[in-house]
Amino acid sequence: MTQHRLRDGFGYGVVATIAMSVLMLMALISGLSPMPQPVPKAVVEQLFSAGLPKPAMMALAIGLHLGYGGLIGAVLARIARPVTLLKGLALGVGLWAMMQVTFLPFLGWGLFGMAITPKIAVATLVLHLVYGGVLGWALDHDTSSTGRTSPTTTD
Repeated sequence: MTQHRLRDGFGYGVVATIAMSVLMLMALISGLSPMPQPVPKAVVEQLFSAGLPKPAMMALAIGLHLGYGGLIGAVLARIARPVTLLKGLALGVGLWAMMQVTFLPFLGWGLFGMAITPKIAVATLVLHLVYGGVLGWALDHDTSSTGRTSPTTTD
């Protein structure tokens, strides 16, 4: 059961990451995003400077973002029993807060993105609520789509 829980959590974590990423990209393309670039891309650029060609940099950013989202989904599925929409949203808020005080200052954007604009804090909160909401909802409703025992209940 634990293996199924981890696999499902990882898979739904990737799906939730894709959902938040699509929204982020739509906002960037439309000009509505207050962020100068996607955070995963900015982090990879900060870590590797100009050491990687742009296609490799984008592939690494996408891979790391999806992998991180999947890993966090697996962790939630493993430790929270049962996983609910509310727990997913709480996870999203926790991840958002961690991002505000670690990744954004690392990028030079300041705490909560304040070095650029406070709108970054709001935009990234919405994105993380989408991630947590999709993840929590998917794991909570997994039994209805598969007809098997929920991967997020007890062993």
